Amino acid sequence: MTRNRYPHDFPIGNLVTPEALEKNPYEVYRQLRQSEPVSFIAAQQMYFVTRYDCCKQILADAENFRVGYERSTVHDIFGDHMMSVDGDEARHMKNPHRGQFMRQTIIDELEARITANADRLIDGFISNGDVDIRQKFASRLPILTMLDVFGLPPTDEEIFRNWYDDFEHALANTGWDEDTRQAGKRSVSQFHNHMQAAIDRAREQNAPPSLLTKLLGDAPEKRLSDKDIRHNMLIIMFGGISTVEALILNAIYGLSTQPDIFDRVKADHSLIPAVIEETVRWKGPVQSAHRYVQNETKIGGIILPQGAIVSCVLASANHDESYFKNPEDFDIDRDNRRHIAFASGPHICLGLHLARAQGRIALERLLTRLVGFHMDAQNSGKPVGSEFHQPEKLQAVWNPVL
Repeated sequence: MTRNRYPHDFPIGNLVTPEALEKNPYEVYRQLRQSEPVSFIAAQQMYFVTRYDCCKQILADAENFRVGYERSTVHDIFGDHMMSVDGDEARHMKNPHRGQFMRQTIIDELEARITANADRLIDGFISNGDVDIRQKFASRLPILTMLDVFGLPPTDEEIFRNWYDDFEHALANTGWDEDTRQAGKRSVSQFHNHMQAAIDRAREQNAPPSLLTKLLGDAPEKRLSDKDIRHNMLIIMFGGISTVEALILNAIYGLSTQPDIFDRVKADHSLIPAVIEETVRWKGPVQSAHRYVQNETKIGGIILPQGAIVSCVLASANHDESYFKNPEDFDIDRDNRRHIAFASGPHICLGLHLARAQGRIALERLLTRLVGFHMDAQNSGKPVGSEFHQPEKLQAVWNPVL
């Protein structure tokens, strides 16, 4: 029987620093996969699981690994919602939203709006010849999409952007800095006040159709309370914004590292869905999924004690050499696309089809309308971050329309 190892027995995990994870997480993950695939990371006070098969095992095991736990920044900032509760309660929270995020619903009701929003944003800078794509496009498109989903006016974009920044910092605050935590909670309080007013408007007889009106119109036995609607809006909106912003930026960055592939994609837009799938595998926008150990369980030969926190490092699993051939390569032609960038199991990402649609449409419109579009490498950053992973700036250049 494999001897259980306790925190002091993990030589690599004890040396991992937050700075190393933030700057170059994939090198840390590579070392862990090869030597300590289940490792206690002292700086984070949690176990990291870095191999594909082990991550899949944990994500599928809702009996022994739960999402709800006291030291979760997601629960601390956002409260109870579909991604912080388990079992019947999670299904009660999630099921009323499923129809809006099905692939066909997105095609029928949202793709035209996403395209119109993308074109309107491009109209604002097409004559410039260069722009920070993150600031002027990638950070804005998913907010506008979420406003459309919930039937909110586009004038709400600026306040949502400010809230989002506070949310992102608070959810990545695994060091529990109190100022960061309180800033997140203040923005959450403002969000709830704003959303309750929107819910009240959606109850009016002639309110235009939206996800809010659908939720409010559910049968009494299925209908969520206003509080539950607001809490789920928080996680849906945050997840829908952070994932898509990073997906767009990381896709452009990935294509820019492979000029031959980029030329193929510019000539044949039918390759864009493959670009999206490879991007989320290669540089996943969300790097991990945390779980609470409900019952002592052995994973990868290591006994995880009851009460421990486990990070299923999705980014590392998607670079597992035993599962993906040449995982460090950005390869849109790879045969194996069975990544877990959107997690797996009962808490798989609700908005994965919407994220894919936005990423695809964003690239299609940028490459169609901006002739000669490419990344200015000297004025752009590489993707960074161990929780949310993307370039801090991505400067794009093209031949301007005069």
